[in-house]
Amino acid sequence: MKFVKLSILIIICTLLFSCKNNENGVALKGDISSLENPQVLVSYFAGDTLAIDTIMSDKRGRFTYKNTIDTLTVFSLYFNNQSSSVMVFAHPKDNISIKGDAQLSDLIKVNGNEINNDLTLFKESNKELLQQRTLLLRNLKEEKESNSASNNRILANADEIAKINSFNQELTLNAEEQVKKNPTKISSLILINEFFANSENPKGLSRVLEYMQGDILKSKMGLNLKAYSEKINRSAEGSSMPYFRLVDKSGDTIQSYDYRGKYLLLSFISTTGIDSRETIQSLKQTYRDVNKDSVEFISVYIDSDIYPISYIENDSIPWTVVPEKKSWASDIVEAYNIEFIPNNILISPAGIISDRNVPAIAVENALKNSVKNNR
Repeated sequence: MKFVKLSILIIICTLLFSCKNNENGVALKGDISSLENPQVLVSYFAGDTLAIDTIMSDKRGRFTYKNTIDTLTVFSLYFNNQSSSVMVFAHPKDNISIKGDAQLSDLIKVNGNEINNDLTLFKESNKELLQQRTLLLRNLKEEKESNSASNNRILANADEIAKINSFNQELTLNAEEQVKKNPTKISSLILINEFFANSENPKGLSRVLEYMQGDILKSKMGLNLKAYSEKINRSAEGSSMPYFRLVDKSGDTIQSYDYRGKYLLLSFISTTGIDSRETIQSLKQTYRDVNKDSVEFISVYIDSDIYPISYIENDSIPWTVVPEKKSWASDIVEAYNIEFIPNNILISPAGIISDRNVPAIAVENALKNSVKNNR
């Protein structure tokens, strides 16, 4: 009898747990063409943990993925060996449909709740721009992989990059209009995150966040965007240089106020990689011609936790070299919002950031322009 009661209790508990799971269940149904690989990777955060699942599509690119969630969750789906992807926003109980072409992932239609529907409408209203941008990006990728470097090809690439930048600018303007019209929607925050959350456009991010209204700004995404906006504006062009205290390769301590009254180029680079080596070579040429009494260079190696500074031949660098042992977790990387390397920042004698993300070959002109503007 005790065994029977225990069995009944287990069955009841199982049914109750299953009902609870069904109440919070979410289903993603996909119909994706141009799949070269039937495997689809799905990633999402369960609490603070990144979870990754693998699902299989059939020969026609159809698949179904089910999960149990208790809050709004972002699922990222990756196709064709992670060469393309799409984001899906799901609430508990949602049934989401995903339809499109894996080779045109920017145009994949996701429907099933207000967030996805709004974002899909934005895609459809900008279909031509997104399609042309995707094709140009694909051409550039194929050319890079083919290692074609003729003069005609270089000019064609420059033209394609200019077109991509033009498309991005138009898409950004359209996204801003969409945000203005929908100041209380989560989809507007997502568009802001996609088109404005970058260190190159701090004023733009601040501006579009001002459009948002109501409790949406108190959401996790809203608070994160606001915090990020404040962070990048602290080291934006026109801002006072954030304080730093560093130890150079000789063991000497240097501080930001040591350079007041001089132009300072902060160059963030790597001990490896062609781009960083080319940056150093270009900066050497510029450094030969500058007035050493009014201009200082500092190169910060931010991967020296992996490759010690002795790993490279840096004795020929005639300016201050800093091996930042904390790498990407260092205070100066955080303070100056360094998201990629190489990265050059020019600071005026008054301690104001005059230029960010200056290409090494453009440092000399940036210096001349800064001198002209500060007269």
